[in-house]
Amino acid sequence: MAEIAIPGVSDKYKTNDYIDALMKKERIPLTREQESLDRYKEQQSAWRGVNQKMSALRDSTKTLYSFENPFNNKIATSSDERAITAEAGRDASLESIKVDVIKEATADRFLSGEIDKSSKVPKGVYTFEIGEKKITFNWKGGKLTDFVTALNKRGANTLKVSLVGVSNGKSALSIESLKTGDNNTLVFKDDALTYAVENKLIEKSKKDATAFGTTLSDLESPIDESTLANQKIPDVEQAGMPPLTKTFVDFDADSGKLIVPPRSGFTLTIPEEFKTVTSEVFEFSYATQEVEDLTEELNIKRTTRPELPEAGVATFETITVQNEQSETNLPPVPQEPLVPISGREDFYVHNKDGSEVQINTAALLTDAETGEKTVTLSLKDYPDIESIVVRNRNTGTQLALSEFSAYDEKKNLGYAPVNPISQAGDAIIKYEGITITRPTNKIDDVVPHVTLNVHQPTERTATIDITSDKESAKDALIEFVGRYNQVLAEMTILSENKPEIIAELDYLTDAEKEDAESKLGMFQNDFSLTNGKSSLRAIVTANYRWSDTATLTMLNQIGISSRASGSTGGYVASQMRGYLEIDEKKLDQALDENMDEIKNLFGYDSDGDLVVDSGIGYAIDKQLTSWVQSGGIIATKNSGIDTKIKASEANIRRLETQLSSKETQLRNKYGQMEGTLNNLNAQSNTITNFANNGKQ
Repeated sequence: MAEIAIPGVSDKYKTNDYIDALMKKERIPLTREQESLDRYKEQQSAWRGVNQKMSALRDSTKTLYSFENPFNNKIATSSDERAITAEAGRDASLESIKVDVIKEATADRFLSGEIDKSSKVPKGVYTFEIGEKKITFNWKGGKLTDFVTALNKRGANTLKVSLVGVSNGKSALSIESLKTGDNNTLVFKDDALTYAVENKLIEKSKKDATAFGTTLSDLESPIDESTLANQKIPDVEQAGMPPLTKTFVDFDADSGKLIVPPRSGFTLTIPEEFKTVTSEVFEFSYATQEVEDLTEELNIKRTTRPELPEAGVATFETITVQNEQSETNLPPVPQEPLVPISGREDFYVHNKDGSEVQINTAALLTDAETGEKTVTLSLKDYPDIESIVVRNRNTGTQLALSEFSAYDEKKNLGYAPVNPISQAGDAIIKYEGITITRPTNKIDDVVPHVTLNVHQPTERTATIDITSDKESAKDALIEFVGRYNQVLAEMTILSENKPEIIAELDYLTDAEKEDAESKLGMFQNDFSLTNGKSSLRAIVTANYRWSDTATLTMLNQIGISSRASGSTGGYVASQMRGYLEIDEKKLDQALDENMDEIKNLFGYDSDGDLVVDSGIGYAIDKQLTSWVQSGGIIATKNSGIDTKIKASEANIRRLETQLSSKETQLRNKYGQMEGTLNNLNAQSNTITNFANNGKQ
């Protein structure tokens, strides 16, 4: 059977090879255009690499002369970091601080008695207060573990609760306040109070009060009301009434009371140690007792006049001399008699500014058993209190006063912890001989621009030294040098076709070396790179005299230059290319001695407008900005390459279309040719077969 040849499918005549050979020649323009496109993209990638390295150098340079430059950084080191540490702000003064930690700020943390792990917490309203923060929620009743979870969820950042295993089946409930300070006492209320008492978290307690004003020497005569800043003499004061005095004030040994007779009074100064805690409360009680009224006796004394004898005569012989009546200046008889005064036992708070505030005692309840009224004065209500003044204006009533006492209301809530792990208290430190209290262990308002972190009491005075942060300044300079060299190396690789350039960069990885080799001399005819390198080298070697008295004006004076390594033996290619080196010993010395001058070397204000306008950092930033900014040198070059890429891509699409059409035409023609040849072969075979059959 004769072979069947299908045009375009079988390749009997090797037409595919002919077509491929013809198309290979036709593809030469497309291949060239694709190579051009790849080259444009490589160039664009190279410019992006330059942009990236220049931007990194620009950022590093900005930090050297900006407001947050590292030369103003300060560090604080403590001689007793176990007890106190510190953080210094940039504006902190270079000094040594002496601090004694008396006590760190603490928070309430209470532990209950033993509780069954499987116990239930009764249904109720559970309320917890810590300072001004209040946590309250309705508990439907349930397992102790669920109660702990619910309370922790509601008390986030304020209250922390946990179960501590004590023995098999037994736990202790730990409740901890997360806020330190005297004013952040943990208070249980509503059903939380009942539960806390039942499970021995807290128990009832007595007031921890301190008595004062316990001797007569502590008392002074009442302050003259005419001298008060807010002078106001009560209407009950009558002309001729004896002034108020402490002369007859005395302690009654039997009752232990302070007795204030009619028309008596006193001033009791509040001790300074009771004024340091805002939750301090001053308290005393008093009762009135009727005594003989002074008014009648006073009126008798006021109206009684002495009886004067007759002037008399003197006679001598026949002469008699009559005496003149004596002239006296007795006060006139009062027109109005004194009237009794009652119900005017007055109490006052005397303030530091000389003013007084009368205490309202009318609303106070009288104890049914003792007949006493209790006066309670809170320091937070009277922050400027200096003394308590008692004025018994009555004429027939004396006062019996209990002792005066002071206590901290935050610590006298009627309950005390049974098992306190810690209790709320302020941090107490001594600075410059002054005792200072703060509610937290982070104290930032004692030393300007310095935050003190209190950890525990000091055994001896701690010294905190505030010094310049030389390490951060050194790191910033090292980073600057590294990024400067990277920029210079990148510009050199792109602008020069010398393999030794890459060999000199011994810090490159194998992959980085391979990438550098692909870019070597890519822009060797681009003078912008050559000019850019020259400008950068000129900037880092220039002299910047930032003041007439400046002694440090060049980068090489702080150990940074192209010959900082000290090699002087001859030609060194890397040094000739302008790469910077660091003499670390010289740099350390410069940072120790001339930190401010180094800062000015990188950026300073030359015209007094408070804006940096000169210096190495400023100059490099300005130079690099012209390259990396929007519309700058790199953006312009990439824009030009973008145009070429778009044109190249359009040419490629056009050529690909042409090639596709050309290939289609060739395949059609060769297909037709194969068909014709196949027909001719078929006819030839037919004739041959016919002739052979005829011979037979």
